[in-house]
Amino acid sequence: MKKLCALALCLALCVGLLPSAAWAAGPEVKAKAVLLMEKSTGEILYEEHGEEPLELASVTKVMTMLLIMEALEDGTLTPDTMVAVSANAAGMGGSQVYMKEGETFSVHDMLKAIAVASGNDACVAMAEHLAGSEAAFVERMNARAVELGMENTVFCNCTGLPAEGHHSTAHDIALMSRELIRKHPDIRTYTTIWMDTLRDGSFQLANTNKLIRFYDGATGLKTGSTDGALYCISATAEKDGMELIAVVLGSPTSADRFEAAKALLNYGFAGYSLVTAAPSEPLSPIPVTLGVAESVQPVLSEPAQLLLPKADAAKLTTTVSLPDTLQAPVEAGQQLGTLTVLVNNEPFQTLPLTAQEPVPRLTLWQVFQGMVGMLCGK
Repeated sequence: MKKLCALALCLALCVGLLPSAAWAAGPEVKAKAVLLMEKSTGEILYEEHGEEPLELASVTKVMTMLLIMEALEDGTLTPDTMVAVSANAAGMGGSQVYMKEGETFSVHDMLKAIAVASGNDACVAMAEHLAGSEAAFVERMNARAVELGMENTVFCNCTGLPAEGHHSTAHDIALMSRELIRKHPDIRTYTTIWMDTLRDGSFQLANTNKLIRFYDGATGLKTGSTDGALYCISATAEKDGMELIAVVLGSPTSADRFEAAKALLNYGFAGYSLVTAAPSEPLSPIPVTLGVAESVQPVLSEPAQLLLPKADAAKLTTTVSLPDTLQAPVEAGQQLGTLTVLVNNEPFQTLPLTAQEPVPRLTLWQVFQGMVGMLCGK
């Protein structure tokens, strides 16, 4: 993963890839660790102690929400699925929505309780519903963390309540936050709520993430605080088609946490743009000899979104390299050529151009029929 910060920026300057304007002082933050990531590319724009294992408090619930959203996607749950509250869930303490043993709530309301009010009781009720017990659910959390490459994370519960050995890093939190907002954008339905209610309007909810009200473009994601973790947040926001993830761990006060998140987000939005690289002109079909079709259409096979310093975003050009002809057979997705992206006339990235559709080779019988047709004037 490319890290456009610190040493990476220095090296980029040395080779002339980035202009000196791209070298800017990092944001001032009061925290043990911070990291800023762009969602689409996964590139890291800034970090301090991003790989240091730390307590993360209720930011843990990002993984809990991810597993719930995945269960909604695969049909294990629906928003209307009713979930019963056990005595264990009702007795969680900490941040809660005061669920009582035997009460039932829809998954929709459970997600509101988790995303808005950070309800520990709602988390455990969902964990028990999905996996049979919180312990079994935590096993799933840790397995999912491994799949996401979260190498320095260990979950001991689904809530973030203090537990020996329960830790993560700013980098790992950014990875799971990215997975949640990239694969499950509907989580915004819950993470962008400022005020709402449960129990038919009788119980008020207020979002623990003050950025939702006070930061333009905020989309989530999850706060957390304990005596050991201090004040933490994974904050997401979107502007001009670019969504950023700002992770802050170990701020001394709640205000410091939000100020650090805002400083990181402002740094990213002010300094970088997400641009789409595409051929400057439409690509023409390539003739195919001995094929059942006369030509094949080359296409850009990968998403061509690139993260660039704003000073360079307007200096992007592209060149195309494709053969004049091809010989059948051509497979769908077969690489035919390349699109080279240049910044300041220097190569920045090379993307494959591939065949949009297959072109099988003519059989001998088809060749014979074609020759007969030509001879007969057909």
